[in-house]
Amino acid sequence: MLLAVGTAGLLVGFTLWENPGADLPMLVAISLAVCLPLLLCRRLPVTAAVLASGVSLLGSVIPGWPGRLVAMAALCCAAYYRPLRLSSVVAVSLVWVIGYGILSSKMGPAADLIVLGVALPVVGYALRLQRDRAGQTIRLRLAEADRVAAEDRARLARDVHDSVGHHLTAIRLQAMAARRALGGTPALADRVLGTINDLSSSALSEVRALLTTLHAAPGLAEVEDLVHRLSGPNRRITVHGTAAPLPLAVDHAAYRVVQEALTNAVRHSDATEIDVCLQHDRHGMEVTVTDNGTGSAEVVEGQGIRGMRERVHVLGGTLSIGPRPPRGWSVRARIPA
Repeated sequence: MLLAVGTAGLLVGFTLWENPGADLPMLVAISLAVCLPLLLCRRLPVTAAVLASGVSLLGSVIPGWPGRLVAMAALCCAAYYRPLRLSSVVAVSLVWVIGYGILSSKMGPAADLIVLGVALPVVGYALRLQRDRAGQTIRLRLAEADRVAAEDRARLARDVHDSVGHHLTAIRLQAMAARRALGGTPALADRVLGTINDLSSSALSEVRALLTTLHAAPGLAEVEDLVHRLSGPNRRITVHGTAAPLPLAVDHAAYRVVQEALTNAVRHSDATEIDVCLQHDRHGMEVTVTDNGTGSAEVVEGQGIRGMRERVHVLGGTLSIGPRPPRGWSVRARIPA
């Protein structure tokens, strides 16, 4: 509503600048009438374009009144929000351009009128295509990141299963075979082999549970558990903000950034205060971890920092790490969603 009223005020001001003798009440009424349909651009874009175009035709008799610009914007919005009705938007645009040329006595060549009438909705349609293409690119990138993460977890699960699982199974089978061969004598050997059998069985169960968890990557919802594990009597970790519904890859990458930043702050500095800030909007997620430690003044990129940077960059995000005056460190990651 404020946008419509503000635009109407601009129309009145420009008209009075060009035509100081214009009828002010009629000028205000016609300016409001052409701007109010803009409130319907999202829900009823074609209707808004028809109304704005019709009012602008009526106001074209007022010398110096630039209401046609509002009609042009409404026509572009109609093609942007309703691409499936592009033909109807083009028809309205052509009628408006020709009608405006007739009423304002500024009729040009027919070819120019047709080009102008088609150009307005085409601009809106092109913007819509660009937005859809950008959205599709982002979705493909996120899907690719999810696929890569899933493949990494599956590969790790296979490696653990093939190596550790194989050896544990072999140990258990050998212990069972030895117990049967000894027939329970001597008692000490039987007891030792029984213990080996039980321990290997428990280890196999834990390995299988670990392989199951590899298919459920942690996200920001687990940050509180992470903070609880790393907090201590001389160290306070505070979380500001909450987790939000995010794509799996974004949620997992943000969690890993928090995890690595907290681990580095705990391991490599004497920080007593660590703040974790989670901010999200419709554009993405921003994670900030700051501390009051006194670590090295230079960033030494080990495996952990490289891993953070790769996770963020593969999703099209940015990562900044460095000292924070007057003391401490700051890790900030911005990941688009």
